[in-house]
Amino acid sequence: MLKLQGECWVITDKAAGNQRQALALAEYLQMPLRHLVLQPRTPWSWLAPRLEFGGRIALPANQRRLFAPPWPQVAIGCGRAAALFTRMLRRLSDGECYTVQVLDPRIDPAHWDTVIAPRHDHLDGPNVLHSLGSLNSLDDEWLADGRDSCPQFAELPQPRVGVLLGGPRQGIALNAAYARQLAARLLERHSREGGSLLVLGSRRTSPALIETFRNLLKGTPGLVWAGPDDGRNPYPGVLGWADRLVVTPDSVNMLSEACAVGCPVQTFVTAPLPAKIERFHQALRDAGRLQDLDEPAVAEPLPPLRETAAIAAELRARIATRQQQLQEA
Repeated sequence: MLKLQGECWVITDKAAGNQRQALALAEYLQMPLRHLVLQPRTPWSWLAPRLEFGGRIALPANQRRLFAPPWPQVAIGCGRAAALFTRMLRRLSDGECYTVQVLDPRIDPAHWDTVIAPRHDHLDGPNVLHSLGSLNSLDDEWLADGRDSCPQFAELPQPRVGVLLGGPRQGIALNAAYARQLAARLLERHSREGGSLLVLGSRRTSPALIETFRNLLKGTPGLVWAGPDDGRNPYPGVLGWADRLVVTPDSVNMLSEACAVGCPVQTFVTAPLPAKIERFHQALRDAGRLQDLDEPAVAEPLPPLRETAAIAAELRARIATRQQQLQEA
């Protein structure tokens, strides 16, 4: 494999989902990494990545020293705020930094060398690479490490059902009423099949959802985890041991990672979804990767949805070609 030259900057905001995608892609490039968490000031934060005028003063003073030369040979950003800085780097480096933006930057993708966007974003261009879901690091080794980190889950009765809870977002209300409906469906199926329920909250999960599950699942084998007060995050272990995964409909990242495991994946939808999320759900359903909670789990699910390695291989080839062109110039 051709070794890429120089350093790779990963630029994100504080959103865990953006960080996971950008870092997962960067790891496959096998370059020295530097992760910059940058947040532009107003008005740049309102207009990123459209408003490029002003350069580095878009950053608060304590972050400008991070975003400074020498510039990297590759920069990978994820999210709208990061798109401002990956766009800047193309100009600041006189074109020597290969710029990559993950997710639709909402302006012409020609401002970057490569844009990687899920198909449901409906973004096209000669420099756009498409994925079905979000980028992630899940593979057989990651899942094996997850099982090793939570050996106690091996003693739980099967089927082990992992339940991944997101949180409300525009157009999707995940509230206590939703939690009661979801818990009732899970318990109804548990009464027929037995097994265990491993419920995991996320940073966006409201206390109301968590308390609803704690109250309704008392006495059911498994766990309810909501944060450090419940011990170490067992997310890798739950994915590693799960026989089936149930994911709330709000999170593209959680659904994508669930589909990367290789077990049946289900969701519970109680109201029409926003158009973009609905397109993503439909794409997963059309591919045979997502079912409703009430459907019988497929006996033999499809191979895991693991796209990051292939996208990274194409990206490596593009970067290598650019670096060779620069050396020959």
